[in-house]
Amino acid sequence: MSGLLALLDDVAALAKLAAAHVDDVAAQAGRVGVKVTASVIDDTAKAGSKSLGVVIDDTAVTPKYVQHLPAARELPIVWKIARGSIFNKLVILLPLALLLDNFAPWLMTPLLMLGGAYLCFEGAEKVAHLFLGHEEGAHEEPHELDAAQLEEQRVAGAIKTDFILSAEIMTIALAAIEAQGVLTRGVVLALVAIGITALVYGAVALLVKMDDAGLKLAQIGRLSATRAFGRWLVKAMPAIMTAISTIGTAAMLWVGGQIVTHGLEVLGFGAIAHFIETAATGAASLVGRAESAVEWIAVAALDGVFGLALGLGLMPIVGRVFVPAFAALRGKG
Repeated sequence: MSGLLALLDDVAALAKLAAAHVDDVAAQAGRVGVKVTASVIDDTAKAGSKSLGVVIDDTAVTPKYVQHLPAARELPIVWKIARGSIFNKLVILLPLALLLDNFAPWLMTPLLMLGGAYLCFEGAEKVAHLFLGHEEGAHEEPHELDAAQLEEQRVAGAIKTDFILSAEIMTIALAAIEAQGVLTRGVVLALVAIGITALVYGAVALLVKMDDAGLKLAQIGRLSATRAFGRWLVKAMPAIMTAISTIGTAAMLWVGGQIVTHGLEVLGFGAIAHFIETAATGAASLVGRAESAVEWIAVAALDGVFGLALGLGLMPIVGRVFVPAFAALRGKG
């Protein structure tokens, strides 16, 4: 009997020891889980912030695709474009980005620079059109298209444009992720893709319906102040859209210029990046107050100037080489 009691006592001791080990494992797992979660959140925030310039441009570009279409179709069109954007990011670009990251990481910097150069070109083209004008009717759509065909054409065009901007967003985001491991990097990239798409197209939906909301307030507002605000909103929307477009263009030049200068520095050509940094530091020291803020503004401005110069230099090359070549490939001469 005493032997049985001793055996039971030993079993109980082993059970306690096992339970203690389980508690330790659970505690360690919890700590690891917290660290992984914190790392994912931190990387997602960093990657999203790095893509901010492209996000602003994407938000500024998209509303034009619902212009001159029935108001009832505005939100459905935005939803169609958003679905296409998610497909672009998650189904096509995310796997491609992870494959390149794992098997050809040396391609990431040149691809980033290529995307940055494209942003510079787009921004410079908008600036050139602003000051020099462009041929009227050059981008007009065929008059024979009915509303359904026009909507389909607009959505297809928006999704193509989104693909280019999404590729830039995903590449910038991937370069900003510090976590290691394909799964973790993939999760962070997916979170960035979903979050940015929701942010961009949520903002676009609000923008395209803002004038309708203002008109409604002007018509049914109970207070005179409410009706006045509604009328102001309707009148102010063109100026607001112009301001957003201007900010988007500036962001394109800033981000594009920064990507190219940083890429050149990574590839061993750091003269431009060094000049910008030195000039910004000198400007900040002259001010004597809020030096960090002044230095950041100076770097962004100089990156934007470089981006504008690069974009203006690319415009004749694109117009005389790439556009004719692309047209020839499509059989349009």
